[in-house]
This record gives sequence, structure tokens and C-alpha cells, in this order.
Amino acid sequence: MLFLKLRLLSWSSPALHFFFLTIITFGILAPLTCHHLLHSYFYARHWHLNQMSEEFLEQSLKEGEAAFHYFKKLQALNTTLPKGGQVPSRPWLLITIITVYRQPEFHYVLQVASRFHRLLHQCGQPCLSYQLFLCDVDGSSRHQDAKLLASFMPVTSRFAGTKGVNVSRTVFRNTFEKEKQDYAYCLEKSLQSYNPEYILMVEDDAIPEEQIFNVLRHLLETRLSEPHLRNALYLKLYHPERLQRYFNPEPMRILEWFGVGMFSGPLLGWAYIKIANLPRLSCRIVLFFSLYSMGLAELVGRHYLLELRRLAPALYNVVPTTQCCTPAMLFPASSAQRTVSYLTEISCRNGFAKDMALYSFLQDKNERAYVVEPNLVRHVGLFSSLRFNYKPKLL
Repeated sequence: MLFLKLRLLSWSSPALHFFFLTIITFGILAPLTCHHLLHSYFYARHWHLNQMSEEFLEQSLKEGEAAFHYFKKLQALNTTLPKGGQVPSRPWLLITIITVYRQPEFHYVLQVASRFHRLLHQCGQPCLSYQLFLCDVDGSSRHQDAKLLASFMPVTSRFAGTKGVNVSRTVFRNTFEKEKQDYAYCLEKSLQSYNPEYILMVEDDAIPEEQIFNVLRHLLETRLSEPHLRNALYLKLYHPERLQRYFNPEPMRILEWFGVGMFSGPLLGWAYIKIANLPRLSCRIVLFFSLYSMGLAELVGRHYLLELRRLAPALYNVVPTTQCCTPAMLFPASSAQRTVSYLTEISCRNGFAKDMALYSFLQDKNERAYVVEPNLVRHVGLFSSLRFNYKPKLL
């Protein structure tokens, strides 16, 4: 009888419950439900990566074709600029798309331009002071997509006077330096041509999310007017999903991670004592569920928790910027000229690309910059314009 009583007590022990909950969650349920999530630790790369990469490329081909037909249809209808042909005297937001010749069948720049073009039409009156601007930095005359877009938006070409000459190969042996010079040229040309209040520098493989304009207006008019965010050098709109985990060098993420535990620990602990019919909530129970929820959030993927912030513009997070990368960068006019001046002073190379140069500027000049979470653009270019031997894989 005593043995049976001890056995019943052991089965009702919280320690035993926690042991089985951990084994079932992290050993069975999470791997079974998350093996197909690209940015999760449970992602079964050897099962899914090749197929998902092929499907991504196929989808990109389809979207490229759709973007090409979108502009061809507009061309047939004799439609020009996205706002009835009227260019604002001083745009509040200038959207500068930097483009270079890539794999032509994917029509990357047409995908980006068509999405912005459509979003501007849908936005209507609030976006009348927005302007699209194409900056062609290709060193050859083969960029047909840029020529097509010239019918729909203003275009500047860095190498317009070098017909028939591949400037990229004959002049620029260092492709990282060329990329930096291209970026500085487009940023400076944006300032000279329009003198906008804000410049959104978008690379030609960064497709905007549907809510980008609503979120940007909220951030610029509300959040960035706060004292600790004012006078930022730039606002980054994209950070690679694979680098968004909690277990990273950025200290702000560690604080956020502890916040997940502090919120979820007491909540799950309270639910547990109700289910287990225990008299009170102890510190050990709260500590276990805090660590449990923190581990689950990290292993499943912080990226998927960030997606919940898309419910409303006010939920988007603004945190100190990280080093990589530059698919979409927002510059206030006051800081854009400082950035151009700095970029002309330094040289880029393999291992010190323009994203690292901009990040080093923050430290050298005691500037501040921030990144928006979740991302406001999707990076769709699997073919790098810098690394020509790149094999297209999602990871």
C-alpha cells in the first residue's frame, strides 16, 4: 500500500510532468510540426532545401513574367507615371530603385517596380507626394528591363555615354567598389534631382510588402519623432531572416528573449497549476515555464514570432541597426548627403562591402541608425550580382 501511494505521488510530481513535457515538446511535437519551416532549428534541410529552392525559383519566374506583362499592358494603354503623369515638386518620399543587369528571365527589377507602381495606385491621395525613380547602374547596353521602365518613371543612367562598352569589366575590376560607387551615385542623384524629404533606396531584388507605405508613414511621423530615434542616419527595412534569432550578438534581442520568458512563464505556470490542481504557483514552476517558452521561441524561430507584428503599424519594432545588409534603406535628406560624402572617402573590397562601410560610419562618426522588424521588403534575388559563381539556394 505504501509503495502504491509513493508511486501515485511520483506520477503527480511537477518534476516528472516537466520532464515528459520537455521530451514530448522538443523531441516529438516540435520536430514533427516545424521540419518544413525554413528559419527554424528544426528545419530538415536535407529533406526540403533543394525542392523549396526550385519552387522558389519557379515562382520567381512566374512573378517575373507577370511583372513584364503588367508593364506591357500599361504600355499598350499609354499609361506613364503612377500618378497621372504629375511629378511632385518636392516629394515627401522618393523611392529610388537601383538596378543592374541580372538573369533577364526573372525580371527582378520589373517585379520590384510593378509592386511599387501598384501600391502607389492603391494608396491614392496619401501617396500623392511619393515619387518613383529608377537608377540604372549597369555598365552595358543589355538591360532591356530598365529601358522598358523608362516609359513609366524617370530614369537616370550612370553609364549613359558609354554605348557598346561593358564598363563593369573594363574599368571596375573590384565589383565591391563599383557597387559602393553605384550606391553613392544613385543617392546623390536622388538628392540633386528631387531634393526629397526622405529617400528610400531599394535594390532591384527587394520586393516591398503590401503594408510598407502605412508602416513607413507611421514610423516617420510618429516613432522617429521621438527624442531617442530622431536624427537617425538611416532606417534599414530588411535584415536576413537567418540572422534574426535571439541567440545573436545584439544585446537588445537578449532582453527581448528574457521578456518572452517573463511574460510566458507566469502565464503557462498559472495554466499548469489549474490543470494539475496544485494549491499555488511556485518560483520553480515559473522558472521552468520561462525557460521552456524561451527555448521553444528560439528553436521554432524568432522570425515567425515577428510576423505577428504585421497586425498593425504600431506593433512594428525599431531597434539599433545591425551590420548586414542593404536591400532597402531609408535616408532622411539631412543625412543622405553625409552618407554620400563618407562613401566617396572610403574604398570597398571583398570582406568590406558597402553594408560594412555604412555600419563603420556609425562608429567612426558617432551616428545612430535603426532597423525595422519585421522586414518591410522580401529579398527574392538568389543570383548575386557580385558573386558570379553563386549557386541559387534559399540558405
